[in-house]
Amino acid sequence: MGTQQVSAPPCAPSPVSGDVTPSSGVIHSNVRHSAGFTVVGNHLSRHRGLSLVAIGLAVHIQSLPAGAKIGIKVLTGRFPESEARIAAALRELEANGYLRRSRVRLPDGRIVTRTVSHNQPGAQAPALAVPRQRAARRAAPAPPPVPARARAAAVAPAPQPVVRQPARRAPTPPPAPAPARPPVRVPAPTARTAAPPPLPRPRAAVPELHRAAAALLADLRRHVPQLALSGSDVEALAPGVATWLERDAHPDTVRQALTTDLPVPLRHPAKLLRHRITTLLPPPLPGAQELAPVRRALVIPLQNCDTCDRAFRSRVPGRCRDCHTRVHAVT
Repeated sequence: MGTQQVSAPPCAPSPVSGDVTPSSGVIHSNVRHSAGFTVVGNHLSRHRGLSLVAIGLAVHIQSLPAGAKIGIKVLTGRFPESEARIAAALRELEANGYLRRSRVRLPDGRIVTRTVSHNQPGAQAPALAVPRQRAARRAAPAPPPVPARARAAAVAPAPQPVVRQPARRAPTPPPAPAPARPPVRVPAPTARTAAPPPLPRPRAAVPELHRAAAALLADLRRHVPQLALSGSDVEALAPGVATWLERDAHPDTVRQALTTDLPVPLRHPAKLLRHRITTLLPPPLPGAQELAPVRRALVIPLQNCDTCDRAFRSRVPGRCRDCHTRVHAVT
């Protein structure tokens, strides 16, 4: 029993994690970059709170050189996404600390938006070290050998007349440079003191219109995530949207009027929707009674000729063309 079984296979070695090909999932085939690459942290590429559009936009912004334009119009011309999706992605990055936008005033008086991209939110960027300019010290060349006669002349120099030089004035110190002007932050607009106009309400309280208006308001967050309204906001704004629907406005028209060209950042979505519902309300469509005078003005009525009693079209009574020509020919 103590004899070792030579024919028995040895135990299989434990697999090495780096050399084993997984049976499922992604398989990486990586080639080391030597130029033209950007280092992106896993906290961005695996972020749980950002959308794929926001993550891809953050990687694109971090790969751009300093001074590149990243406005919504520029990004819309570069990528197939719409302005609303790109604006929403920029707001996501700003809310999570990957972007910081501020409005500053330049020395010439212009106000611009300054955008700072953070590849690692919350971390303090190291200060740029300014290299010290050290003057290169070069060894002074050795003086040429002095001949013996010259050395003798140098030992006993000839007396020279003393020349009085005028007193030199002390140099005027240069003026101190003016201190750099810090960036001026533009304050946020103050709240208006006047009461906002009342929210429009439909003429008749129709339950179907109210339910359709509430459903349209609650569905806005599917198109723009920043327009996620609470239940009380939906109930408060539903009469205004019902007024739009009562005036034969299509739901797509209402949705486009409420979601197009939103401000960045959007701080009060309910107040913005209330303002747009009130100020952009279309007038009622004209009915048959309002259009009847227009139709009557376009149709020329029939008149009977005073001479031959023939019918002709004219806005004023009188003679027809033939009778009018005959009368002028006789006269």
